Parts: sequence; C-alpha cells; structure tokens
Amino acid sequence: MPVTALVLVVLAGLIHAVWNIAAKKADGDVRFAFFISLFTVLVWAPLGVYLGWQQLGTWGFAEWACAAASGVIHVLYFVVLLRGYRKSDLTVVYPLARGSGPLISSMVAIALFGEHISALGFAGIGAVAFGVFLIAGGPGIWSKLRTDEQRERIHKGVQYGVLTGLTIASYTLVDGYSVKVLLMSPILAFYVACSVQTLLMVPPVLQDLGMAKQHWQRQWKYALLVGAVSPVSYVMVLYALQIAPLSHVAPAREVSMLFAALLGGHLLGEGDRLARLCGAVCICLGVAALALG
Repeated sequence: MPVTALVLVVLAGLIHAVWNIAAKKADGDVRFAFFISLFTVLVWAPLGVYLGWQQLGTWGFAEWACAAASGVIHVLYFVVLLRGYRKSDLTVVYPLARGSGPLISSMVAIALFGEHISALGFAGIGAVAFGVFLIAGGPGIWSKLRTDEQRERIHKGVQYGVLTGLTIASYTLVDGYSVKVLLMSPILAFYVACSVQTLLMVPPVLQDLGMAKQHWQRQWKYALLVGAVSPVSYVMVLYALQIAPLSHVAPAREVSMLFAALLGGHLLGEGDRLARLCGAVCICLGVAALALG
C-alpha cells in the first residue's frame, strides 16, 4: 500500500472514531441520521455544487445508479448503526461493524475484482480480525454475563454490529467501483449519495414533527459535528481507494479501533480496557502487514 494511502486511512480512522463516539452519546434514531445528512449537504454545498456544475453533465446511467445505490445503502447503515448504539455498547457494536464490513469487502474484492494480496497481507487481515475480537471482549465476553438483561444487550450488539458490517461492505464495494472503475470524483460521488440519503429520510421525519423537534433540540450539536467531519473521513478513504487496492484499504480502516479503544473507553466509561488495548496493538500490527503486503 502506498504511504499516501496509508496516511489517508489513518487520519480517516481517527475522524471516524471521534464521530462514532459523538453518535453514541447522542442516542439518536432515524431523525438523528436525517440531521446528520442534512448538515452534511448544507456544510459541503459550496464544494458539492461547484463539482456538480463541472462534472454532472458527463455522468451516465452507471454513475447515477452507483450514487443512488450508495445513498440507499448509507440510509440502512445509519439506521442499523444508531439502533445498535441505542440497544448495546459502542465497544460491542463498533468493533463488530468495523471488523466484519471491511473483511467481507476485501474477500469480495479479491474474488470478483481480481485483486491480489500476499501471505503477509492475509496475516494482516487475520491480525485485524483478532484485534477486533479482543476489543469486543475476547473469549471472556460471554462468561462475564450474569443476567438475562446483560445477555440480551450483548446479543443485540452482536446482531446489529454484523448487520452494520454488511452495509459497510456493500457501500464500500459500490463506492470503490465508482471511484476505481467509473473514475467518479470521490467528493462529488459522496455528496450526491448523501443528497439521495437525505431525501429518503424526509418521510419518516415528517410523520411526527413534534418528536423531531424534541430530538433536534437535544441532538443538533452532535449532528453538526458528525455531519461536518464524517465526510472528511470517508472522502479520505475514497481517495485512498484510487491509489491502493480495495482489499488493502478496507481492512486498514480498522486502525479506527485504536482510537476508539483509547478515546471511547475513557469518554464513555466502558470497561475491558486491557483487552481493548491488546486488540488495538493487534490491529496496528495488522495494518503494518497490510501496508507491506
């Protein structure tokens, strides 16, 4: 993996961990996802309109289809992720989501796109997966459960984490195809997809404007933070995809777990810090192996 791509992915990982912690603290639902998308569209409008004026005229059916598909998948991603955060802990949902998604997309990229990865690269993927497992609680995650309520909370976290991972794998493959094969501008592709995603979430918000207003009063600051910075993270990844294989970039994004382990445990007060730290070390080693492999 080129050094430039690796730097982009590491910075993206830091930003991604920060905005997920903010999303967890907001305790939001589809309304919060709408607020995030709305702020993204508004904050990034000058650049989005500028790029759209230059490039949208050259788009064909394939480009519009990929942007629309990405928007639909991102709606599912936000809804499932936020529901998981409401029903379980970030240290369960986030590792499973971040671990399963890139690993699935990497395997598909190798199988369908003909990308190649060395034995060292495969070892790196394994180290990333093991690190994610440790951060999620390791072999002791089940034995520590003593009540039905705790068991149900972990089960929900596992379910929503894996479901979120599937949506991550899906939009990573769609967006990877957009920027690598169709050569779409990463920023414009993301902006159009986000616009689609915002429109799709208008109906559920309009169903109960009173509740939407209550959520807005409590969550607009978190939504502004996430809406402003989350695109920076993902656009960095899309640029990395233009200069490095998807099968390398996707697992390397797990470096965000290092920042989640160091920041999330402190800010959210969730336990198992030693396991998270060991998992973060495994992830760093895995990222290094991917960079070399």
